[in-house]
Amino acid sequence: MEKKKSYGLLIIGLALLVVSIIWSVYAHNTTYAQSTEVGTQLSEVKAQITAIEEKTATGDLDALKAQKTELSDKKLELEKPYSYGLTLLFIAVMLTIKGLYNALVGQASAQKADIKRLTLAGLMAALCYIGFAFFKIDIPVGPEKTAFHFGNVFCVLAALLLGGYWGGLAGAVGMTIGDLTTAYVTSAPKTFLLKLCIGLIVGLVAHKIFKLTRAHSPKYVTTSTVLACIAGMAFNIIADPLVGYFYKMYLLGVPQEISSLLAKWSSVTTTVNAIVAIIAASIFYLALRPALKKSGLFIQVTPEVEKV
Repeated sequence: MEKKKSYGLLIIGLALLVVSIIWSVYAHNTTYAQSTEVGTQLSEVKAQITAIEEKTATGDLDALKAQKTELSDKKLELEKPYSYGLTLLFIAVMLTIKGLYNALVGQASAQKADIKRLTLAGLMAALCYIGFAFFKIDIPVGPEKTAFHFGNVFCVLAALLLGGYWGGLAGAVGMTIGDLTTAYVTSAPKTFLLKLCIGLIVGLVAHKIFKLTRAHSPKYVTTSTVLACIAGMAFNIIADPLVGYFYKMYLLGVPQEISSLLAKWSSVTTTVNAIVAIIAASIFYLALRPALKKSGLFIQVTPEVEKV
């Protein structure tokens, strides 16, 4: 297929890059700096509540709990501008990289939009959001927190159904919105990057290596599905705590001790989440595959060939 060089996406990416850098720097020096001060006050209030509950101190417990809620809400609001700026920065970097590719290598001629693929991608993004925002167990770690959740199940399932690119975007968008609309707002930029990578890896293994959407024996499809899920989740088990450690410490300014403790807890929650995702996503895909084929909604990521 003939490729044509284009510069539009590169220009958009560079413009967003400049805007996001200015936005992030300004927000870091203003609202995020204020959120750090509020976080210190919040930690002190939490310590007082713990002391009263352990009967090592006295005080008005109800008033302290109300103050804790007020400070938590204030901290979250102050963190949002910086988190939005960093999320936009991550997106701008990827758009710029894609724009450079289009400018240097070229882009295939535009094709008619695949409404079925777009619709399914939107549905999977919504499921990723629901799986994280409504089905999670929070684990407080100092002033930060991690969680057990079902979001990764649908990130992996999206890549199995749609391929790495669309599945990765669905997972990244859904999970990032989940972060931006909950107390995990500061994790949104990291989430966007990691969930996109999960989708790309699962899609690569499932559709580029095993050609999963072609006609194969049930045993081959089952093995390929499980191995693709394992590949994506193995990446996440390693990358999430490691990236999270440096992200928290250098971009968010979280003290090293807390970042290290958070990384250790993240290793635990990420491993559990990964096991759940591998089992659940595999079961869901193997159950949905014949039903989608029968209904005509199956996405043929790799071209069909003679059955092997």
